[in-house]
Amino acid sequence: MSAPAKQTASKEQVDTATMRQNASLTLGPEGQADAPPPAPEKRGSLIFVLRDHLVQLIPEVEKKLGQLPRESSGRYCASACVGEARGKLQARPARGPDGEVEYARRPARVLRALLDHFEDAGAPSSQ
Repeated sequence: MSAPAKQTASKEQVDTATMRQNASLTLGPEGQADAPPPAPEKRGSLIFVLRDHLVQLIPEVEKKLGQLPRESSGRYCASACVGEARGKLQARPARGPDGEVEYARRPARVLRALLDHFEDAGAPSSQ
């Protein structure tokens, strides 16, 4: 399979639209500052789905890292984002009334950032 065909196949396996939609269920539409929290009865399944999206997307972004110039700011930022996402997979909800809401929002935010890196991996970096 040629390099462009491999890249296309990889993007087809990752349903970025669904991932963004699920992040929006937690955070609200992109650009919205203060979204209402997801309903308590939906939080558990939403957290599960967001974590699953991260597990699927992390290796795809890591593959893209190898295509970026070694000293590029884009590679550095994407690599930091992957590290952040791995940390979110290890996290647990905090105690308190908003603990589960924040627990859901953190992977949703890093999912959006990973999606940005995944979709823009071929773009030229600033360095």
